[in-house]
Amino acid sequence: MMKSVAEIAIPEHHDVTGAKLGMWLFLFTEMLLFGGMFLLYAMYRSKYAAQFHLAGTELNVVIGTINTLVLLTSSLTVAIAVEALRRKNQKLSLYMLGLTIFFALIFLVNKYFEWSTKIHHGIFPGSAELLSRPKGEILYFGLYYVMTGLHGLHVLVGMGVLSFMFYFIARNPSRKIVIPPFKLSSLRGAKVAVVQNPGKQAWEAETISDQVREVEIIIRYDNTPETMDRRNEIKLENAALYWHLVDIIWIFLFPLFYLIA
Repeated sequence: MMKSVAEIAIPEHHDVTGAKLGMWLFLFTEMLLFGGMFLLYAMYRSKYAAQFHLAGTELNVVIGTINTLVLLTSSLTVAIAVEALRRKNQKLSLYMLGLTIFFALIFLVNKYFEWSTKIHHGIFPGSAELLSRPKGEILYFGLYYVMTGLHGLHVLVGMGVLSFMFYFIARNPSRKIVIPPFKLSSLRGAKVAVVQNPGKQAWEAETISDQVREVEIIIRYDNTPETMDRRNEIKLENAALYWHLVDIIWIFLFPLFYLIA
């Protein structure tokens, strides 16, 4: 005799507080990293103020200003992307995410040309041209390459994170549940019904026979405001926090290196 239908509810709980706390702890470690570099910069600048000033005249302030405007604009677009996703506006969120990634690419391209020019002129760590200069200028350009290079690496990582978020938001949402072997004994001979919150049956399986060792159920939906994955909002908020940190770090780097003259 067939057993009654066994219902399995798909869990909807998401640890929002834990996810945000973890992100803030990670950002704190990033601030410690750059904070130490800023202290090192301050120490050497106080000791070699005139030579730092002279070396700063060799940087391209126009490119630095353009990159600053680009990153500030990208902070705006990623903030709009977060708010759009909260309001279930998938298209606007994707459009703004795409713009943010595009602005990040512009920043890296400008930085590539700026570095290429300096390297072409023989100004890079360990070069004969740089080593022939006073110690203050050597330290200035050493800090310039290390700090802006590390920041550029963070921009590249941020582009990757935002690209993954673009994929997660664009794809069709799904719900998945796996019933392991040790839980199947009570379901032998019964049908399994998958129930969504708040109790609506979404799918009913065939009878589970003795040969079944594991059951995996995946339900995919059309991407509509009603079915958008709440987890994407949490992920995008954390990605935006990381991107804002990248922008804030540049706000400090720009005057320290480009406006020192």
